[in-house]
Parts: sequence; structure tokens; C-alpha cells
Amino acid sequence: MTHPLTTTAPKVVLITGASSGIGEATARRLAAAGHHVALGARRVERLAVLANEIEADGGSALPHTLDVTDPLSTCSFVQAAHDRYGRVDVLVNNAGVMPLSRLDALRTDEWDRMIDVNLRGVLHGIAAVLPIMQAQGAGHIVNISSVSGLRVDPTAAVYSATKHAVRALSEGLRQESRELRVTVISPGLTRSELTETIGDQGTKDAVTGQMYIAIPAAAIGEAIHYAIAQPADVDVNELVVRPTAQG
Repeated sequence: MTHPLTTTAPKVVLITGASSGIGEATARRLAAAGHHVALGARRVERLAVLANEIEADGGSALPHTLDVTDPLSTCSFVQAAHDRYGRVDVLVNNAGVMPLSRLDALRTDEWDRMIDVNLRGVLHGIAAVLPIMQAQGAGHIVNISSVSGLRVDPTAAVYSATKHAVRALSEGLRQESRELRVTVISPGLTRSELTETIGDQGTKDAVTGQMYIAIPAAAIGEAIHYAIAQPADVDVNELVVRPTAQG
């Protein structure tokens, strides 16, 4: 028997970094498609507003405080969603920071922050959901990388290193799993608050000057919706989504 091109059965989707940007846009898109969304971020007041708006539109949303650098906080977020909905079908590891600078600026605190959020945060998410998904015999982990995970540019050495690492661990997880799906989404220039994390003013000005070509965060939410909507035996491993005008 042939399967349908996509599946529309409601899923329980956990989204990190859901208070703004790609995370918020993804939550709105997936909730509108009928999925249950668990919203994780540090800015809980924003999450509460987002959850209220989703539910006012007929969707299902659970806001929960989350610091992805803390494995206990991550486990608490996952457990709250599992307690509420009884399953964890999809994890979207979206939380990230991008304080770009040249290496010789020696902004080592920012290097550590990128490693903690962009890489360890993804690992904490995987560690929290993997036992649940294995027990279910199914699950889908969507890791947000970047076009910086495909290339390296000046000022982006450490950021690119974290995003290359996300792609590497995603491929390793995919090869280790026969029941779980693993997708890497690599956005190009996207309108979000990531540029606000850049502390080096010269770099921030340079990046901001390119943002006129940036695509909306909703474009990445649409890509995530596409990936999770495929039949269970179809794993969309990687999608690169960037502005047409981006070099």
C-alpha cells in the first residue's frame, strides 16, 4: 500500500528558543497546522503571551521556562511536555546565540557562551528526549544549524565551529538511529534577534548592513513544517534555506 505524500496527524513538538525569531515563527506555524507545541525559553513572559495567542486561535501550547545550558532545566522542560501530552514526537533544537567577532578580539566569554548554547544546548536536548523517543519507537529531532555550518567567514570562526559541530552530531545521531528521524535546517540571513547578541560593534554594523536581504523567520518555520510532515519512513536529513540574493 502506498503512503500519502505527507502526514497531518497532530504531533507533540518541543521548541527551544521559542520566545522570538525562528522559534516563535515555528511555534505559530506548527500550532496552526494542528500540532501541540511546548514552548521553551528563558523569557517566560514572552512565552506566556505567545501561548495565549496560539490558544486564542484554537491551538494547543504549553509555555515552560528553559535554559538550554542547564541539563536539569532541559529535562524539566521535556518532562513537563511529556506529562501534559503523554508523548514527545519532535524536538526542535533552535536556541542559539551569535556574538560574532574576530578571534584576535579575544572575546573568550562569548566563545564559551556560543559553545554552551549552540552546541551543549543541542546535546542537552538530545539527551533529554532520546530515552523517551527510543521507548516510543519513534521520534524526530530537528537541529537548527546555519549556512555558517557549511562555510567559514571572518568574525564567524567560533560560531561556525559550533554550527559545523551541530551538523556532525546530527549525522552521527542519524546513523545510530533506525527508528528516529534527524533533520538539520541551515538558515541563511534571517530576520531575528540573533544580531542583538553581537557585542563587537564593528561586526554588528557590518551584519546589520546586510539584513535588508534577510528572509522572514516564517520561512524557516515553513521548512520545519515540511520536514516533520513527511511520512514516518521518509527522513528529510538537511535543508538549506537562505535569501535568493545571499552570496
